[in-house]
Amino acid sequence: MAVFKLPDLGEGLTEAEIVAWHVAVGDTVTVDQTVVEVETAKASVEVPVPFAGRVATLHGAAGEVLAVGSPLITVDSAADFTEPGVVTPEGSGNVLIGYGTSQTRTRRARRSRGSKAPATAPAPAPKSASDRIRVVSPLVRRLARESGVDLHALTGTGTGGIVSRADVERAIAAAETPAVPASDEQRIPLRGLRKTVADKLARSRREIPEATVWVDVDATELLQLRTALNSDPHASKISLLALVGRFAVAGLRRFPELNAHLEGDEIVIPSAVHLGFAAQTDRGLVVPVVQNAHQHTLEDLSAALADRTEQARAGRLAPADLTGGTFTVNNYGVFGVDGSAAIINYPEVAILGVGRIIDRPWIVDSQVTARKITELTLAFDHRVCDGATAGGFLRFVADCIENPVRLLRTL
Repeated sequence: MAVFKLPDLGEGLTEAEIVAWHVAVGDTVTVDQTVVEVETAKASVEVPVPFAGRVATLHGAAGEVLAVGSPLITVDSAADFTEPGVVTPEGSGNVLIGYGTSQTRTRRARRSRGSKAPATAPAPAPKSASDRIRVVSPLVRRLARESGVDLHALTGTGTGGIVSRADVERAIAAAETPAVPASDEQRIPLRGLRKTVADKLARSRREIPEATVWVDVDATELLQLRTALNSDPHASKISLLALVGRFAVAGLRRFPELNAHLEGDEIVIPSAVHLGFAAQTDRGLVVPVVQNAHQHTLEDLSAALADRTEQARAGRLAPADLTGGTFTVNNYGVFGVDGSAAIINYPEVAILGVGRIIDRPWIVDSQVTARKITELTLAFDHRVCDGATAGGFLRFVADCIENPVRLLRTL
């Protein structure tokens, strides 16, 4: 009487559920006959029995979960069988070749009742092609046959060189996927600053139900204002980012919900605006922060932004210079793009984006004329405000850009 145990299915799984038996007690089975279908956490598998004989016991009913190595089926009248695969001396359970792993294969010397063991071991029988490739599972053979995989061309990765289902599947995938020369492949570890940024962006996408609004804006007068402000050779230069940042700070005083962050079930709105801005460096994207930006004049803000940018590119920013922001401005127009649904800089609740400024036809006083147009986008956390607040803020910044001289009087 031989007991076949639930085999190691070779995918890191420790149990399987019996779906359906294909034999009953008293039935006669042959070697490699499928006797049961089991389901693991990854797939349904038809399990063949490695014994020939009469079914004596089915260890489990449909719907029952068995652990790997527990008895699955007992076959009587199987005294002359040769067990395929591997026999483990520890008795840890049969291994379904093509799925699991095992110890070294051994050959059993069969003796008839009452006979004595031979003094010397018989000479090993010549190996057949099937022995050399060490494939016993009919499932693996069938998969290879149906997929056109030559088993003789495979190197088995199982113990003792056994060709497993995984070996066949890799061969199938390799045949379907064009090979990439190793010299063309580069692997970059995700660590340090890049990993920190990746974790932060992933958390933002995972936790924040964000929405995006955008508007096209005529920036012609803004460019003219900047030219006028920078015409004095003795005065500090004013950047476009400083102008937009100054408008954003003023907008946050009118729509403070966008300057907030969430703590549990509370929306926390600080009194100060700590303005962050996205800066691309050789080490990756960083977001330096200008603390208390609401207290800065336009000239001071422009100088602070320029100083932070220089330090960021030189890698001299302290950790305190990269944390504590309450709102971020992202000038992705420097990369030549018009718009972007930016990811909010967690734990902030909004980010303002500015696209490139290009000549586009625009209607002014009922006449079509060429104007300097840019696109503003605002991504915001829909938990802290609705579209009216986000739209109101974006419209305010857009009006400041389109009419900067008039609106600067109130800032």
